[in-house]
Amino acid sequence: MLTRLFFQTSIWLVAIAALLFLPADTIAWPEAWVYLIIIGGIGAAAGLWFARHDPGLLRERLASPFQAGQPAWDKVILSLFFVLYLASFVVMSLDATRWRASHMPVWTEAAGAVSILASYAIIWRVLAENSFAAPVVRIQEERGQRIVTTGPYAVMRHPMYGAAIFFLLGTPLLLGSFYGLAFVPPLVMLLAVRAILEERTLADRFPKYAAYAERTKYRFAPGVW
Repeated sequence: MLTRLFFQTSIWLVAIAALLFLPADTIAWPEAWVYLIIIGGIGAAAGLWFARHDPGLLRERLASPFQAGQPAWDKVILSLFFVLYLASFVVMSLDATRWRASHMPVWTEAAGAVSILASYAIIWRVLAENSFAAPVVRIQEERGQRIVTTGPYAVMRHPMYGAAIFFLLGTPLLLGSFYGLAFVPPLVMLLAVRAILEERTLADRFPKYAAYAERTKYRFAPGVW
């Protein structure tokens, strides 16, 4: 599994680096290197930690984003999300290095880095709490999936999606692209639609989910939604 972790992490980093540096036609872009170091370093560290403490979860996280038993609507949403997400890197690259349409101060880029780190901290806490947090919507019968209502899930029903918003906002800020921020609303909208449909799947399978949803009123952010 560690070999697979190393391989997938490397492929993902190479892909993101290509989307950043090829449109820029230069590797002299410090903010992009900082971004790659953050996502590569934390991704590898988290993978090694879960390989030791929760290999079942890591196996699920490394699985394909398109699986048997996964609803068709989830495959559509994930496809749209990936297309928009990857396209955003090309636009941010062009904006920050060639068009130079955005002029962000250093403190804004630093705030972006902090937002990304905060996102990772929340996601790490979520994964440590919920061993069934797979990347696809699928009831994990073989692992005895249950509804998790403790830790971050006692505050909001989809804490990982809430954390993802910090990541989506932090990325264009760190990379210095206001144009990149334009991708955040549609990406969050896709996560919102997915959360609603995911809840229906969970409610159909777990009778106690309705009571949990009634008790934990917010999905992504306390006091907001």
